[in-house]
Amino acid sequence: MSQLATETGALNLSQGFPGFDCDPALTALVDEHMRAGRNQYAPMTGVPVLRERLAQKTMAQYGVSYNPETEVTVVSGATEAIFAAVTAIVQQGDEVIVLEPAYDSYVPAIELNGGIPVYVTLTPPNYAVDWSAVEAAVTERTQLIMVNTPHNPTGYCWTRDDLNQLARLVQDRDIWLISDEVYEHILFDGRTHQSLMTHPVLRERTFIIGSFGKTFHITGWKIGYCLAPVPMTAAFRKIHQYVTFSTATPMQYALADYLSEPSHYQQLSAFYQRKRDLFLAGITNSRFRFIPAQGSFFQCVSYDAITTEPDYNLAVRLTKEIGVASIPVSVFYHQQNDYHILRFCFAKTDDVIQEAAERLSKL
Repeated sequence: MSQLATETGALNLSQGFPGFDCDPALTALVDEHMRAGRNQYAPMTGVPVLRERLAQKTMAQYGVSYNPETEVTVVSGATEAIFAAVTAIVQQGDEVIVLEPAYDSYVPAIELNGGIPVYVTLTPPNYAVDWSAVEAAVTERTQLIMVNTPHNPTGYCWTRDDLNQLARLVQDRDIWLISDEVYEHILFDGRTHQSLMTHPVLRERTFIIGSFGKTFHITGWKIGYCLAPVPMTAAFRKIHQYVTFSTATPMQYALADYLSEPSHYQQLSAFYQRKRDLFLAGITNSRFRFIPAQGSFFQCVSYDAITTEPDYNLAVRLTKEIGVASIPVSVFYHQQNDYHILRFCFAKTDDVIQEAAERLSKL
């Protein structure tokens, strides 16, 4: 859809990337470290000061300790971390539970490693996890469960009860977990992020995946990280070493410096809630129906009152006819379940959000 938006000149609320630049102070730090000569290979695990800052941030934010030397790894984007974690765990014939709609890198990573995705469907309007369905999907071949909170594309945020339900399910089984938490700092209406690391049963079997790109508006830098217990990190690093080996050095040093000021990420929820609310205010009087996203920078809307056409067809038509690009949520389901819902990314400038909402309200 981004390509179609470019071709047609549409407002691009489809692909999940910010429509504005990062803090100039962050790019200034990159320049500073480049000029200081930090331009050669970084250590495979990440520069020590960045791993130390990540460990400090995690302790301050969640009260959970990770050893920066043996349990924290810097990677070239969260998608690489997901691939490396899946590859470290999944072997031929292993089953992996995928809660869908799901981010599109999960299943290819599973299948490339000979795994078998087992799907549990999340349904509108709130996309909450049906734990009886998850339990029914578990077999003696289940090796891994994929978790994503806050959730892309739906914006659902896990609760403490979700963590307890998952812990009950896995505590007496040899099941590993990958928790994609790249939107950890983007939750709304007073919610707090329920990271799997904060539950003692889950921490010991979970790869926690994070993203600087989502947090600091630098998706093009492709820098993320993985937190995991020592034996899991050792297995993860064996894969990471031969996928990207290391990540851009001056940017790692810049991020280490930038992390020293917690407000740089603590203010993110308020920043994006204002943008979510601006978008929703603009379509409140439209024929779209919605429940405000709980987190992430995506908002799903139902168009049942407007048309019965398939979501993919409508997304293409709206891009061409009114110049607003979105993502049809059916593409996140393996059988293209069509609930007549579109996903809009509101990580855009205010003028783009307002103009897009105005065009959508005319439908």
